[in-house]
Amino acid sequence: MSQKIENLDTLAATLPALAGPDRVEQLARLLTDEDINTLRHLAREGMGENSLRALTSDFSYLEGWCLAATGSALPWPAPVSLILKFIAHHLWDADKRLSDPSHGMPEDIAMQLAAQGLLRGSNNKPGLRCPHAPSTVRRRLASWSTLHRWRGLNGEFSAPEVRSAMRLAARVAGRPTTKKSRKAITAECLEQLLATCDGSDYAGPDLMDLRDKALLLVGFASGGRRRSELAGLRVDQIAWEDALPFDPGDPESELVTAASLRLGRTKTEEMSDDNSVLLVGRSADALKAWLEAAQIRDGGVFRAIDQWGNLKRRALTPQSVNAIVKKRCALAGLDPKEFSAHGLRSGFLTEAANRDIPIQDAMLQSRHRSLAQASSYYSDAGRRRRRSARLLG
Repeated sequence: MSQKIENLDTLAATLPALAGPDRVEQLARLLTDEDINTLRHLAREGMGENSLRALTSDFSYLEGWCLAATGSALPWPAPVSLILKFIAHHLWDADKRLSDPSHGMPEDIAMQLAAQGLLRGSNNKPGLRCPHAPSTVRRRLASWSTLHRWRGLNGEFSAPEVRSAMRLAARVAGRPTTKKSRKAITAECLEQLLATCDGSDYAGPDLMDLRDKALLLVGFASGGRRRSELAGLRVDQIAWEDALPFDPGDPESELVTAASLRLGRTKTEEMSDDNSVLLVGRSADALKAWLEAAQIRDGGVFRAIDQWGNLKRRALTPQSVNAIVKKRCALAGLDPKEFSAHGLRSGFLTEAANRDIPIQDAMLQSRHRSLAQASSYYSDAGRRRRRSARLLG
């Protein structure tokens, strides 16, 4: 146990969320030596702090649940039967449970998880158990699958019976799907946010305005980058290209600034040479203006600025990126509660759909791997234009 705690303390230096004796001791009880080695490997590989924190939380929950449900640690690879049991224990029919207490997660398992601090809220109270949110279950299954991949194993998380069980269980659980950003930041909305970065209230834009303008434009135009990707973007990931025609179909159109962003490892993609996106025109100009004004030649691209306007060496955190989006929404007279940094991602695909850009083209820029996920934005955007809804005039 002492060696496990020592290894976790080393990991906590990379992941501050693990700091604290209570948290370290809890993880030491739940995770095996191999589990901890996997997390340390991920930290050395440069996985983002947010992703690593979420993965650690899901990992400890999965180990705790498996131990309570089967009496043993997680098996590798996980059999389909165990994955189905996890789904059945977390998504169920709340009405049926009222008449059948054995439906869903057994009470003794729930009590063990609650005692370890792994169940919270109403799920902590006998008689008030409720299904988990489908999004939480999907995230934990995704984390479980990721851990298999990092161990060089093939999980059965895409097996037909698993997909079918997840789809039916989510429907029965009756929990509505929530969006990371209630409203998408489409081009029209983006222009409102950019208008707050022009420095019109004084002599001109300052460093913060230039940074936020570049952040918003790059975040949107690069395919709707995740906040962790924007926070982690470094100068050496930028490759300035020769000027390109603004209209790819017209070689004689105006030449504009262009740059490639090599994304490296992202939430859904491994490190690869072709994992890059293109910035053209305003977004590339804004990025160049920010880097030149801030005299940034290496390290993080988007950096903290203190209240006196002094540029810091440290890069923004993902939470700071989200706060900047909300701040600019407030300055634009929009409700910050309706928007988040993820609105740049959903807004990019929504705008692409509104402009009838082929979904395959948009996905090359957004780097979505799932056609089903990307097409949901296209479906939402096209709903108001459906001819089938106008059959009766």
